[in-house]
Amino acid sequence: EPPSFPRIDMYSNTIASRGNHQPAWRYTDATGADTRAGTTGIYTNPFGPLVSGANNLGAVPGFPFFAVPFRCTPPNVQPRQCTKFDVFPGAPSVTDGNTIVFKGNFTTVDGSKTGVYFRTLSNKAIPNPTGGLLQPAGGAMPAMLIADSDTLIPGTSTHFGSTAPPSAVQRSAVFSGFDNEDAPTLGGVYLVHLTQARPTLIPLVTIGSQVPEESCSFNKIGEGLSFDGRFVAFWGAWGTDTKTLTLQCPNDGNAQRLDFCRTTYPNGFTTTVPVHQGIFVYDTEKQKLITVAKTPDDFDDFVYWNFSGLVPGTGESDETGEPARWRSAEFVAVSGLVNSNLDDPKFSAAFKARKGQISGEAYVDPVDGIYIYNNQNQNKPRTFVTAIYTGMPGTLIDPQAVYVDTETPGAPPVVLPVTEMGLERDGFRGNSLVINASMGTEEAGWAGIYLTTVSK
Repeated sequence: EPPSFPRIDMYSNTIASRGNHQPAWRYTDATGADTRAGTTGIYTNPFGPLVSGANNLGAVPGFPFFAVPFRCTPPNVQPRQCTKFDVFPGAPSVTDGNTIVFKGNFTTVDGSKTGVYFRTLSNKAIPNPTGGLLQPAGGAMPAMLIADSDTLIPGTSTHFGSTAPPSAVQRSAVFSGFDNEDAPTLGGVYLVHLTQARPTLIPLVTIGSQVPEESCSFNKIGEGLSFDGRFVAFWGAWGTDTKTLTLQCPNDGNAQRLDFCRTTYPNGFTTTVPVHQGIFVYDTEKQKLITVAKTPDDFDDFVYWNFSGLVPGTGESDETGEPARWRSAEFVAVSGLVNSNLDDPKFSAAFKARKGQISGEAYVDPVDGIYIYNNQNQNKPRTFVTAIYTGMPGTLIDPQAVYVDTETPGAPPVVLPVTEMGLERDGFRGNSLVINASMGTEEAGWAGIYLTTVSK
């Protein structure tokens, strides 16, 4: 199965996606045992046919270029031993037509570790350890380290405790990394140029950076970054005020994961969200941070929750490659090319936001929507264009979002209301915005992926 959404290069037709599968390689290990390996990887098409950009075959003899960088014994030490990637959480990014940029988790004697990496592919066969050549293939260039759990957070003596899947455009990439994923005190958003292993990490926005229009600093920064080569969009929060929410397990989805959630959280999962949070864009050319929207001035919440991950004892098939738990996410995508010009400071940002009040630790009749902000009139109060919102007639998005009761003669058609929507970080390119939306009632449902053109 493909357990995460695919991502496309901004300036080519190359796509990269994760894939889970049955073991792809059979070999005899050092003990003489018949062994099978290779159950997950990143797959891409830079030269036409699908090839393995990365996979968890790195510990198999003959495939050191699939190993975790700097985790192999020297080539003159035989038998050579390498550390393999365990899983590639999240969605990989792709840039420059033939370079994948990704997050990878692995295990050492010191425990579980994580990092972000890139690998440039070539249109060359790879040697078959048992003789001959394997093709089509992406060559034998090894992956390159950007940063991992043994990398110091710039300006500190503390290592990264967590990293997030990167976004890449034109051989540059951005990623977020922190000392502690749940309660960060160090780290932030970093820019790298993909020219060599261990590239210089350029801090853009960090824990402790000044919040625009506020007299305080960021104490939380989101993991999901949208990047178009110049502008970086992200979620951030500040202050100590919080709102308490009790989340209930979903009703739809993987049956094993639903059962695990209900068993683990029979009375719901109680958490908090910051009162003060917002969507921001960083201009890497002007080195300027701009507020797109914030609470409580513009909206009530930007944080959304889902229960996802690997259920213990159920194998490797999951969305994230990490243990099942409640996770929060924010949805934003940025484009500086709505006017076909990335050389000026104008951009548009699309984001998902909620309006509603909390009662009994739950939102009551909230309205979620995807909104578009354009910064061309920077001296005027912020205004937003509403792309879609819950409760609006689904036929405004899709004329087929209609239910007809065929069992009741003469029953009029019922327009299905919008119930949910989503937005991916690469979903806004040029002036094209792509979202997913669901419409439905108790009697019928409809869903799809939709594209619109955003005006200058």
